[in-house]
Amino acid sequence: MLMMDRPRGCRTLLLVLFLGNMATALEVPLDLPQPPTITHQSPKDYIVDPRENIVIHCEAKGKPHPSFSWTRNGIHFDIDLESKVTMKPHSGTLIIDISGGDKAEAYEGVYQCTARNEHGTAISNNIVIRQSRSPLWSKEKIKPIVVQEGVSLVLQCRPPAGLPPPIIFWMDNNFQRLPQSRRVSQGLNGDLYFSNVVTEDSRSDYICYARFPHTQTIQQKQPITVRVLNMDAINETMAAYLNDTDLFGDDPAEERRPSFLVPTGSTSSKMVLRGQVLELECIAEGLPTPEVTWSKVSGELPTKRAFFQNFQKTLQIMDVSEADAGEYRCTAKNRLGSVHHTISVTVKAAPYWISAPRNLVLAPLETGVLTCRARGNPKPTISWFMNGVPIENAPTDLTRKVEDDTIIFTEVQTGSSAVYQCNASNEYGYLLSNAFVNVLAEPPRVLTPLDKVYQVIMNKRALLDCASFGSPLPGIRWFKDSRSSVLDGDPFVFHENGTLEIPVAQAFNSGKYTCVATNSFGISENRVHLEVKEPTRILKQPEYKVVQRNRNVVFECKVKHDPSLIPTMTWLKDNGELPDDERFIVDSDSLTIMEVTENDKGTYTCIMNTTLDQDSASAQLTVVEKPDAPTDLELTDPGARSVQLTWIPGDEHNSPIKKFLIQYEDALHDSGTWHNLTEVPGTKTTAHLKLSPYVHYSFRVIARNEIGYSLPSQPSHQYKTNPAAPDENPSEVKGMGTEPNNLVISWKPLTGLQSNGPGLQYKVMWKQMHVDEKWTSVTVANVSKFVVAGTPTFVPYEVKVQAVNNYGHGPNPAVIIGYSGEDLPVEAPEISRVLVQNSTLAEVNWRSVPAKSVRGKLQGYRVYYWKERSLHKHNGHGHPHHMEQQTLTFGENRSHGKLPGLHPYSLYKVNIRVFNGRGEGPASTSQQFETPEGVPGQPAFLRVTDNNLDSLTLEWGPPHEKNGRLTGYTLKYHSVNNSNELGHLEELTVPANETSITLHNLKYSTRYKFYFSAKTLKGPGPSITEEFATIMDTALPVSPVFGNVSSSVGEDGALITWEYWGPEKHIYVEYIVENSNEDWQKEMVNGSQSHVLKGLKEGLAYKVRLVAKGHTDQTVHRSEELLVTLPAMASRQVDIATQGWFIGLMCAIALLILVLLIVCFIKRNKGGKYPVKEKEDAHADPEIQPMKDDDITFGEYSDNEDHKPLKGSRTPSSGTVKRDESDDSLVDYGEGGDGQFNEDGSFIGQYSGKTERDTVQGHESSEAPSPVNAMNSFV
Repeated sequence: MLMMDRPRGCRTLLLVLFLGNMATALEVPLDLPQPPTITHQSPKDYIVDPRENIVIHCEAKGKPHPSFSWTRNGIHFDIDLESKVTMKPHSGTLIIDISGGDKAEAYEGVYQCTARNEHGTAISNNIVIRQSRSPLWSKEKIKPIVVQEGVSLVLQCRPPAGLPPPIIFWMDNNFQRLPQSRRVSQGLNGDLYFSNVVTEDSRSDYICYARFPHTQTIQQKQPITVRVLNMDAINETMAAYLNDTDLFGDDPAEERRPSFLVPTGSTSSKMVLRGQVLELECIAEGLPTPEVTWSKVSGELPTKRAFFQNFQKTLQIMDVSEADAGEYRCTAKNRLGSVHHTISVTVKAAPYWISAPRNLVLAPLETGVLTCRARGNPKPTISWFMNGVPIENAPTDLTRKVEDDTIIFTEVQTGSSAVYQCNASNEYGYLLSNAFVNVLAEPPRVLTPLDKVYQVIMNKRALLDCASFGSPLPGIRWFKDSRSSVLDGDPFVFHENGTLEIPVAQAFNSGKYTCVATNSFGISENRVHLEVKEPTRILKQPEYKVVQRNRNVVFECKVKHDPSLIPTMTWLKDNGELPDDERFIVDSDSLTIMEVTENDKGTYTCIMNTTLDQDSASAQLTVVEKPDAPTDLELTDPGARSVQLTWIPGDEHNSPIKKFLIQYEDALHDSGTWHNLTEVPGTKTTAHLKLSPYVHYSFRVIARNEIGYSLPSQPSHQYKTNPAAPDENPSEVKGMGTEPNNLVISWKPLTGLQSNGPGLQYKVMWKQMHVDEKWTSVTVANVSKFVVAGTPTFVPYEVKVQAVNNYGHGPNPAVIIGYSGEDLPVEAPEISRVLVQNSTLAEVNWRSVPAKSVRGKLQGYRVYYWKERSLHKHNGHGHPHHMEQQTLTFGENRSHGKLPGLHPYSLYKVNIRVFNGRGEGPASTSQQFETPEGVPGQPAFLRVTDNNLDSLTLEWGPPHEKNGRLTGYTLKYHSVNNSNELGHLEELTVPANETSITLHNLKYSTRYKFYFSAKTLKGPGPSITEEFATIMDTALPVSPVFGNVSSSVGEDGALITWEYWGPEKHIYVEYIVENSNEDWQKEMVNGSQSHVLKGLKEGLAYKVRLVAKGHTDQTVHRSEELLVTLPAMASRQVDIATQGWFIGLMCAIALLILVLLIVCFIKRNKGGKYPVKEKEDAHADPEIQPMKDDDITFGEYSDNEDHKPLKGSRTPSSGTVKRDESDDSLVDYGEGGDGQFNEDGSFIGQYSGKTERDTVQGHESSEAPSPVNAMNSFV
C-alpha cells in the first residue's frame, strides 16, 4: 500500500504545484477584504543618534485597516504605560521622545511590530535598537620615538571602540593629511606603517583622528613625536650617550630583503559572508621599499570586482560569492629578495531567498501553494508561523498540509484567510517573510485605466497592460479593432499578469485593443490604444574637429523624428552641461562655438530627446595652436668650437612638435640679426652645436608644429669663441677682363662668421699662363675685386685668392683660369654659298675666321637677312620693298644655317658677322638669292552680284599673297538640300585675268556651296568657301508668306510691321544704308510681327527687308525691300519741362535769386531807422505787434544810433558793406520782417533815404557775413 500510495502522492503534489504557479500573487484592491500586509518597517539593526528622538517604523495595509501592537525583548510593550512613547495615528510607527533628558540607551532592545485584523496577523522583523557611541580617547603620555634611519616603524592608533566603528585617518597639527606612499601607509586597523624610515620622517605631530559617523564627532589621539637619526648625526651629537647604550648598533641600517609586518607568519585565514566586501591586507617592511603583488592560488582574480587599494597593499573584492573562497597569495619583493604570505578565505552565507512566499488569493474550493525556499552556509532552518504563532500550535486545518518549505492548501473554505510567516535562519542571520492566503469569491475587474494610450517607437517592444483582479483568477483574452477574432500566436506574447507584448512593433500594429477578463463569476473588459511612432534618428552626426584657437567651429546634428512627438535637442560637453558662455550658440540643428579656447576641447554630444526615445552622437573637439616658446635654455659641455644646448619645450597645444629651429645672433659682427643654425626633430630637447671662431653667440629656439612656429625662446647667455686663422677662402673667384687691356679678379667676401678673427684681408695672386714663372700678389681689405691693368688682350691667367687675418692664413687656395679683356673681332666670315631649298626656306654656308682675328672667346655667328623686293613685274627696281631685317644666331661650331619664313617669288640679301663677349665684328659681303614661286594665298573675297531663278553671278578678288604668277582659278560647287545632303560636284577653270563668272542652268530656290581657289605654276592655294542660293520661281503659284510690310519713324527709331504666314520660326529684319557696299545688318524678331530698329542715323535712307530662314540658317523666304528714310531734324513736339538744359537753367536762376536775397538781407541788417519805422511808431496799431523770435519772424526794428546787428547776424571785418546803387533793389525796402501788406497783397512800406544806407559805422562786429545767419534772418 505504501508503495502504491507514493506515486499517487507525487502526482498530486505536481498538480498542486502547477495550480499554485497559475494562481499568481496579485495586488488585492483595498476595497476588498484582505489580511494585513507590512508595507514599511525599520531595519533589523537600527543604530540611533542619542541626540534625536527614536522613530521605529511599522506601516501596514489591510481591509479592515489593521491595528498595531509591539513587543520589546519578547514581552508585550504597553505603550499606554510609557509617557515618552507615542504611536502615530493609523500607523504602527513608534516615536520615543528623549528631548526631556531621557537617555536613548534606556530604550535599547529588540522590538517587533504586530499588525492584525479579523482576517489575520502580520509581524515585522526583530528590530534591534542600539544607541550610537563615540567614547573619548583615554589620556596617555606618549614618549618620543627615536629610530635609526632605514629601519621599519609602526605608529599605533588603537582608537576607542565605538558604535558603529570609527573612520581612522592621520593628520598633522594643521589638519593636513599626512602624505602616504608605498613606503608609508595606513593599515586597515588604523595603524601607520613605515616600511623603512628616512630622516624626513622626523616630526612631532603624527596625530591619529577617529571620526564617528552617527554623531559626526572627531576624537584625537595625543601627538606622536618621531626622530629619525643617521649615524653621522649620531657620531656628532650623541656619541657619548650611544656608546653607553645598546639603542643602535655601530653600523647604519643596511639594505634587507622584505618581511611582513601584517599579517604575521607565512599563512593566515579569513572568513567573509556572502555579499560583503572581502579585504585582504599585506604590509611589508624592507630596504629598499618592497613592492606588493597579489594572486589567487587556485584560480584568477575576478577582474570586474577586484580592486587594489593602499598602494597595492590591500586587495578588495566586492560582492563576495562562494566562488571567491580559496587561497590568496601576496608577495613582497625588492632587489634583495621576496617573501610570500598565503591567506585562506572561507565564504559563509547568511540566509538569502531563492523563492520567498507570495500572497495567495484563492476562491472557495480552489487549491494553492505557499513556498519558502532559502539558501545559506550553513543551510538555514525553515520555520512556519500562522498569524504570528508557530504553525504547529495553530488550530488544525484539514485543508492545509505543511511539507518542509511548502504549505499546500486543498479545497479551501470561506473564512480560512490568514497570514503565514516563513522564517529561514542560521548562525549568521535570519529572513522573515509574511504571505497571506485570502479566500474570496469575486467577479473580474480590470484595473488598467480605460482608453489608456500607449506610445511606442517602431521596432521596439510594446507592452499593453491588462491588470485585473478576480477570484478565481480571471482568464485574459485580447482583441484588436473590430474584435472579429482573438489575438493568438506570433507576433504576440501573452504574459501571466494579462500583459500583451508585441516584441517588434510596426506601424500596422497601431490601433485599438480590447482585453476581456473572465472567471466563473462574471466578465469585464477594457480598451487601450497603441500608437507606433517613427524612431528618432540623427541623420548627420557631428564630426571630429581639429580647430585652431580663436577660430569658430560648428558641430552639425541633423535629426529626423516622428512629427507628432515634440523633440528637445540637448548638447553636452564631456557628459556635462555646456559652459554658461555666450560663445556657445545652440541652433535647431547645430552647435557653434565662437573664438574657441583651449578649455573648449573635449567630447561634444548632441542628444535628441522625445517623450519616447532618444538618439545621440558625439564628436571630439581638439583645439590646436602654435606651440608655446621653449624655455630654460642652458649651455653645457663648452668646447673651442662646440657647445651643448638644452631646453624645455613649451606646451604643444594638442599638435605634436615636429621640429625645433635653433638660431644664433652674432653680437660681434651682426648684432640684432638672427640666423638659422640647425634644426633637430621635435622629440629631442638637446642639440650639439658646431661653432665658428671669433663669434659672440647667443642662441634661441623656435618650436614648430602643424599650425606653425612658436615665438622664439628667450636668448641664452652669450657664448664667446676664441679667434683663429681662417678655415676657408673666398668663394666664387673669377678672372675676367672688362677692357682689352685689363683683368678683373673678383670673389665673394667672407662673412664676419667666416673671418675667424680680426684683421681680415685677401691675398690676391695671378700670373699669365705659360709665360710667367712667379706669382704676382697684392693684399687688400674690405673689397671684393682687384683690377690688374696693362694686360695683353684675351690671354689666360692663373688666379687665386687667399683669406688672411691677424691669426694666420687660410688654407692653400684653389687656382682658377681667367682671361684678360676682349676686343671686337677684326675679320668677317666669308659666305661660301646660299642654297634655296624651296619657296620659303634657304640655307646659307660660310667659312670661319682665324682665331686670332676674334680677339676674344668666339661665341657664335649672327646671320642677317631681309627681303629686297618681290619678283612681280609691278614691283620693279624702281619700287623696292624692303622688309624688316631678320636675325638668326648660331653657335661657334656651326658653318651653315637655315633661313626660314621666306616669302615666295622674292629677292633676298644676307650677310654674316662673328661675335665675342665684347661685341660683333664687321659684316661679310651681302649676297643675293631669289625664292621660287609658291602656291598662292586664299582669294580676297567671293560674293554674288546677281542671282536669278537659274543663274548666279559670282565676283572675287585676287589673293593678297600671290606668291608667283597666277595661272588661273578653280571653282567647285554643288547643291545642298535642307538635310545637308550634297549634290554632284561641278568644277570649272577660270583664266587668271577674270574677276567674275555667271553660272547658268542652276535650279531655282536652291542653295549651293562654292569652293574657290587661285593657282600658280606651283599649284593651287587654299580655297575660300561660301554658300549662295538661287531665288524662288515667281512663275509658280506660291502664296507669299510676308504681307503688309510697312514702316513708320518715331522717337525710338523706325517701327517695321508686317504679316507672316509661313511655317519657319526664325524671322529676321535685315537693313542696310542705301547704295552702301556694307553687309546687311540683321536683328532676330522671332514670334513677333513688329520690330523697332534703333540706332539708325538721322538724314539717311535704309533698305529694309524681312527674311525667313530654315533650321540650317538658309534663307527660305524674303520680303520685298522697303525704303525707310530718317529725317535730318526730328519734327516731334518736345516737352520743354523735361529737357535737361531747361532744368539746369531754372536751377541757375533760382540759385542766383537766393544769393541776391542773402546779400540784400545782410545789408538790411546793417541799416538804421527808416521812415517806415517812424510812421509805424506814430500810427501804431495795437493789433499789429512785432513777433517774438520763437515765431521765426523778425522782432523790433534796429536803431540807427545803436547800429547793433540783429541777433545771430555777422558783419564784415572792414565795417563797410558795398551795395548796388539801384533804388529798385529789395534791400531798399523797409527793414525787418514786420513790413505789412494790404489785403490785396501790395507792399505798404516806404522807400528810405539813400544816405542812411550808404555806409555802416566801423565800430560794428568784425566778423565776416554769414550766409547761414542771413538765411535765418530771412526766414
